[in-house]
Amino acid sequence: MATEVENKPVAAVSEEEKKVEQPAAAAVASTTEAPAATDKPAAAGGDAGAAGGDADKKAEEKPTAGGENAAAGGEGGGDGATSSEATAPAKKEKEVKPTVHKVNFEKDVVYLYQFTRTPMLPSISPFCLKVETWLRLAGLKYENIDHKLKLRSKKGQLPFVEVNGEEIADSTIIMAELAQRFEKDLDVALTQEQRNIAHAMISMLENHLVWVVLSWRIKNTEQMVKGYKINLQHALGSRLPNALLSFFFKFQFSRKCFQGAKKVKAQGLGVHKPEEIEEFGRKDLKVLSELLADKPFFFGDEPTTLDCVAFSVLAQIHFILDEVKYGLKEFMQENCPNLVGHVSRIKERCFPDWEDICTKLDLNAHIPKPEPETKENKEGADTEKTAEQDKNESEKELEKDNSNEKTEKKEEKTEKVEENKEKEEAAAK
Repeated sequence: MATEVENKPVAAVSEEEKKVEQPAAAAVASTTEAPAATDKPAAAGGDAGAAGGDADKKAEEKPTAGGENAAAGGEGGGDGATSSEATAPAKKEKEVKPTVHKVNFEKDVVYLYQFTRTPMLPSISPFCLKVETWLRLAGLKYENIDHKLKLRSKKGQLPFVEVNGEEIADSTIIMAELAQRFEKDLDVALTQEQRNIAHAMISMLENHLVWVVLSWRIKNTEQMVKGYKINLQHALGSRLPNALLSFFFKFQFSRKCFQGAKKVKAQGLGVHKPEEIEEFGRKDLKVLSELLADKPFFFGDEPTTLDCVAFSVLAQIHFILDEVKYGLKEFMQENCPNLVGHVSRIKERCFPDWEDICTKLDLNAHIPKPEPETKENKEGADTEKTAEQDKNESEKELEKDNSNEKTEKKEEKTEKVEENKEKEEAAAK
């Protein structure tokens, strides 16, 4: 049909052919708009958004008479333009359709989905802590979403972020993507050699030392809960007794969240004895300590991506409660004091609200809280009430004074009457 239209002059198209083309164009528009009307809201979950995307794609790929006329109109003119205009509004509607959980998002604000807070450190996930530390160093505006551990990215991970209606998953990809979008590359001043060293150290931290810590947690879940003072009712958003939640958390943590021992074994560390695994961790800490030496940060006076990653992992070791004995923490304190200093410097620089985070378990302690209006009204009412009370008390005191004065006058009058009576009686005698 396209070849035929291309070979005909535009004026030769009959009125009957135009009547056939118009319903076809309308069919294209209705087919394209249909998924938008039937899609579930994005807040109901990632799968609904994905299903809507597939339906839209199928609608676009479906060949129609209107589509062929549009292609022909690119060379021949008139009728193709009419068909394109009919489909343009449907495309515009599809582009603005949100596919994220945070539908009413603010432009250029990063919405971070991560684990809940603990009284010892902002997150027991080194990957969540890594992203939040990077966001603070980069100076990007962000907000944590309290989802009570009920949401995961389309890849099934935490953390993930949503920015300008788009989801980005995996901590490394998140940081790389946001650095490019907002021009916030923390490694811009590094040489190629330094970048290579940073890549090797990050690989060691995330693909080896993290697994050393994870293997300890899986085998000592109760110690982990105690070591980080995890409030299970707060973390899981439940009112069930802690004993029951402790059992549930142990199952959830070791099997569902990380698939526990199976993943550690698949990684390679799980086949070794606990003391052997701890020795691997000591060697990693020693390498990091020698690289840092006496510098404030790994590559000089300013923190880079490596500093974010190192802090997020080392904090998991350093901020375990002292009452819980953990060999790697004792080793780092005794043999790698410069790493302890590094953790403290990043904490002071990036988390001035650390105390609020850990005491109030506030996901967004960094966002200023507006003073509630009710508080001001209450203060005004209290002031008014106090003034009224003072006034009433003053009136009562005045009334009391007047009453006392009247009583005194009455007593004086009575005394005079009695005195005059006595005088009259004396005179009569």
